[in-house]
Amino acid sequence: MSKIPENLIYTPEHEWIRVEGDEAYVGITDYAQSELGEIIYVDVTSVGETINQFEPFGAIEAVKTVSDLFMPASGEVLELNPELEAHPELVNSDPYGEGWIIRIKLNAPEELEALLDWEMYSAIA
Repeated sequence: MSKIPENLIYTPEHEWIRVEGDEAYVGITDYAQSELGEIIYVDVTSVGETINQFEPFGAIEAVKTVSDLFMPASGEVLELNPELEAHPELVNSDPYGEGWIIRIKLNAPEELEALLDWEMYSAIA
């Protein structure tokens, strides 16, 4: 069974978001990383861009597949986790901690209301 922290907000596409003031961290869930398998590359070229909710902000490459990453809420991509270039496997080993993918500046925090809390996400993961 996947780990699903209660303090995060989730998308049906298996991204999570942790809000800290007007910024937030985004990553993929434990369920997503286990389904993808060994992650070998995180491709985010959208740093500095403003991305709308549910639009792709990058892709994640595993040994057998490539999967798009979708923005949980509209915002500007401020930073790609600098550790992921050398250590993409952090997304596998610590998806909710050191394996975060991007940091964003939220443009429309009210969009978070359309997402899933841990209980609702538990029903699909």
